[in-house]
Amino acid sequence: MPKLKTHKGARARVKVTGTGKLKANKAGKRHLNIKLSGKKVRQRRGHFVLDEANKKLAKKYFPYADK
Repeated sequence: MPKLKTHKGARARVKVTGTGKLKANKAGKRHLNIKLSGKKVRQRRGHFVLDEANKKLAKKYFPYADK
């Protein structure tokens, strides 16, 4: 059986941590932010860890992330 390939689009957007968790950037930071308060924009900084529902979905994109 051949090796499974990692989805390149998912690889660019999601990182696998050393403990096997999947972290991604928060959405909604690129444009149309002038109407938001500074607090809202600052809250969108950083990463978040994918929850269980999205982790199951991402498992097919990262076939070897569970090592």
